[in-house]
Amino acid sequence: MEEMVVLVNPEDQVLGLMEKQQAHINGLLHRAFSVFLFNENGEMLLQKRASEKYHSPNQWTNAVCSHPRTDETYLEGANRRLTEELGIKTELSEKFNFIYKADVGNGLWEHELDHVFTGKYSSEFNLNKNEVEEVRYISLADLDQEISEHPEQFTEWFKIILEEYKHHF
Repeated sequence: MEEMVVLVNPEDQVLGLMEKQQAHINGLLHRAFSVFLFNENGEMLLQKRASEKYHSPNQWTNAVCSHPRTDETYLEGANRRLTEELGIKTELSEKFNFIYKADVGNGLWEHELDHVFTGKYSSEFNLNKNEVEEVRYISLADLDQEISEHPEQFTEWFKIILEEYKHHF
């Protein structure tokens, strides 16, 4: 089954549906969510995208980022992907939303109305290896240094969302 994304205008009014990869080729604005998880030490969880991903494989990014389905809220989608990708459940709270556009290479664009959620998690993971190669926690100071020294190792959208996150907290 091909995965569809919900196309929207900047006010989050639905314009229609489009196959996910086609929306990324066309660079059309669509609904998305991002989840930032932190452990008890305040370190952020990063996931390394699986090598089979059609864009940005083997790059580090936030805990979960994806798209809500037509029949689910942003929060429902975020909870679904936590289970599907990391094999976990935890309480999330929405912190902000914003629009960004990022060139992710190979003629693909992320143009998203992104709702950003945060949560706490410090237990075991059951990784879906089709989605996630590995996970690790990192302090925000060390993360800033790694991104500065090796920006190519991180997804383009994560670098944008992380900067926006810092403006809110």
